[in-house]
Amino acid sequence: MREILPLNNGWLFRRESDEPSAGERVDLPHANVVLPYNYLREADYQFVSLYEKALPVPKEWAGRRVFLYFEGAMAYAEVSCNGRPAGSHKGGYTPFCVELTGLLAYGQENRLTVRLDSTERPDFPPCGGEVDYLTYGGLYREVSLLVTEPDFVRALRVSPRRNAEGESVEVEVLFGGPLAQDAELHIAIDGHGVRRQAVLEARAGQDRLCAAFPEAQALRHWSPEDPALYCAQAELRRGGETVDRIQTRFGMRFCEFRPDGFYLNGQRRKLIGLNRHQSYPYVGGAMPARVQRRDADILKGLGINLVRTSHYPQSRHFLDRCDEIGLLAFEEIPGWQHIGDAAWQDAAVENVREMIRRDYNHPCIILWGVRINESPDCTDFYRRTNQAAHELDDTRQTGGVRCFVKGELLEDVYTFNEFIHDGGQTVFRSRGEITGLEQPVPLLITESNGHMFPTKRFDHESRQVEHALRHLRVMNEALGREDVTGEISWCAFDYNTHSSFGSGDKICYHGVSDMFRLPKYAGLACMSQRPPEQGPVLEPLSLISRGERDGGGILPIWVATNCDFVRVYRNGELVGDFAPHRAKFPHLPHPPVLVNHLTPQKLPLPLPPALQEEFTRFIAERAEQGVLPDLLPEDYPYLEDLAERAGLERGALINLLFETAGGWGKAENTLRLEGYVGGQAVLVREVGEGKSFARLEAQADDTVLRADGDSYDATRIVVRALDTLGGLCPFCAAGLRIETEGPVQVIGPDTVALIGGCIAFWVRTCGKAGPARVRINSGNEIQEVLLDVRSGAGAPPAAPEAGTAPYFAL
Repeated sequence: MREILPLNNGWLFRRESDEPSAGERVDLPHANVVLPYNYLREADYQFVSLYEKALPVPKEWAGRRVFLYFEGAMAYAEVSCNGRPAGSHKGGYTPFCVELTGLLAYGQENRLTVRLDSTERPDFPPCGGEVDYLTYGGLYREVSLLVTEPDFVRALRVSPRRNAEGESVEVEVLFGGPLAQDAELHIAIDGHGVRRQAVLEARAGQDRLCAAFPEAQALRHWSPEDPALYCAQAELRRGGETVDRIQTRFGMRFCEFRPDGFYLNGQRRKLIGLNRHQSYPYVGGAMPARVQRRDADILKGLGINLVRTSHYPQSRHFLDRCDEIGLLAFEEIPGWQHIGDAAWQDAAVENVREMIRRDYNHPCIILWGVRINESPDCTDFYRRTNQAAHELDDTRQTGGVRCFVKGELLEDVYTFNEFIHDGGQTVFRSRGEITGLEQPVPLLITESNGHMFPTKRFDHESRQVEHALRHLRVMNEALGREDVTGEISWCAFDYNTHSSFGSGDKICYHGVSDMFRLPKYAGLACMSQRPPEQGPVLEPLSLISRGERDGGGILPIWVATNCDFVRVYRNGELVGDFAPHRAKFPHLPHPPVLVNHLTPQKLPLPLPPALQEEFTRFIAERAEQGVLPDLLPEDYPYLEDLAERAGLERGALINLLFETAGGWGKAENTLRLEGYVGGQAVLVREVGEGKSFARLEAQADDTVLRADGDSYDATRIVVRALDTLGGLCPFCAAGLRIETEGPVQVIGPDTVALIGGCIAFWVRTCGKAGPARVRINSGNEIQEVLLDVRSGAGAPPAAPEAGTAPYFAL
């Protein structure tokens, strides 16, 4: 039977240029350097390092096969065992495996060494040109040891099939090489009350077998609404004893892009998504399973149904979680605009193979990206990448992301970055304009917004509001267009980048959330598109503060919500009910609400009902036009006429107008917003000017962590400055000192400052169980977060035990 041994703890790490005595003990995932949040130097992570580890090997392993499996090493790895070369690998985004069998001293301690070149080498993807993201460095994903019998199962591939005769499941088993002896192969699929089994004769010399399970209609279809997962298992037996056993999860789902839309299990649905970079502050991609998985939950919470892994294959833990929660994925090979020489292209083709071999069984993946993002046409190269994808997977289509119109279409789906929207009327061009083709083809918009309107979470309110509206316009356009299958906005999270991009501080502020995964107004707008049964949303996209707006005033107010309507009170007086703005956003499931007046239903002036309605309409019209709190020249005679008809002084009417519009110099405004769903108030928010700082709030994503998992565990802690109304204090920049007690430590600096009124940081376990305390000290206030780090049966898993099985590239 196989043994899988995690090798993530206790590596000795140093720069190659350092003396051996300079080594430090590290655990994986590991970043070769801790970087600052911004204003970093890209050169700081670009060096050659050495990772060394002692490996005791028992005598009993003699006669078996031993493999070392790397899930990600950035970027060129040379592996040796006891000073002898074991193998090498180019590229940091796909896994690789080296065999140690003939290099080990059995019954003795062995020495593993990884020489890791983390420079941005131009001889393989993604580097060679300018790249709008950082590659970072280190053994930033997990490493494990696999010990097998001479005959073993290398991979398990599960393919749902559908034809005129019905649905079936095909299970292909690949052996580690031609079998040395005859054996029996027992294959089973199991889950949700269904169990099917097959027994095949495995003859000596065979290197693979395939079993078909017909009449699979009893298996539930995997979908975002019902992400039903099943387990497939292959067991190699000989003489009644188990030689090897492997299992993987899969989903029964069928996906197809057609010219008239995307179809999942035969049902047409629109795709609305975000692009994700896997990078985190300080450590790049070097985060353990729980944190990677949390990103999938965060994305799902943003109301989307699709993520693009821009621009490289990402952590299997992230994809495992996408499988579990029904988040669709478009996965692509590493690269950014640049195409290198013949050897570079060979490496990219191999990236296609490595990506598909690793991730074939993930039901969340509906499309393979086989083109270097935004690269020029290159016919021979892209024929090879498409061929490699189709040879390995006949169940999924290919896409190739480009940013110029009328590109050569060698893929199955025309995937296009559409950046024409600048806030005006045009959001997407027509399919014909984009593809240049007479015949209709499937079209997926893969990026929009982004660099067209970079926005920081601490930007001026008006910019943040426009940022949110642009994302809503893009979603609305995609949902209303028959010639696009959907859209994937750029992007989910801000990210570190090179000096030729970003805002001068090495950050691209393109996300709907920041690098700490904290939402901007655009993130709240995305969140409002989820069904209310997944959590009601009621988020005013305004501080309700006159001094934050050009020219003063507080109208109009956009409210991102999935409620049926919003009831508004101003200073305790009922204003009225405001419905979603379907005129501007007819295709969104939940258009935002526009509060365009604050005229109380009981006016302090004796206006007849008809004139009050006319007065309210006038305020609403000027608010939507962005005129208030000023007036147009023609407004003064109109208001004089209205006052005369009402028997009032014009000054009194104008004074009421300015007061209800939140005009400069008038009384402070406090609004109460009530969100209603199904006739019931489900959320209440109070916002306004009558507030002050109240307290800090600190919350952990997870309060129970595991001490003895395959790797260290980690969780995020979010700190917010809250006002007396319960809202964020966005201009609070308090400094914080983070202290820990017990078996946890901070990832990154222990002194930070609030950014836009809040910040997050991550803490990790240290290999021991026990209570832990995280203390956040602002100088004036101390907040504490209590964590419970457990081991053994009472510890929560950081990741499921039966995710997708690794593919061992031998």
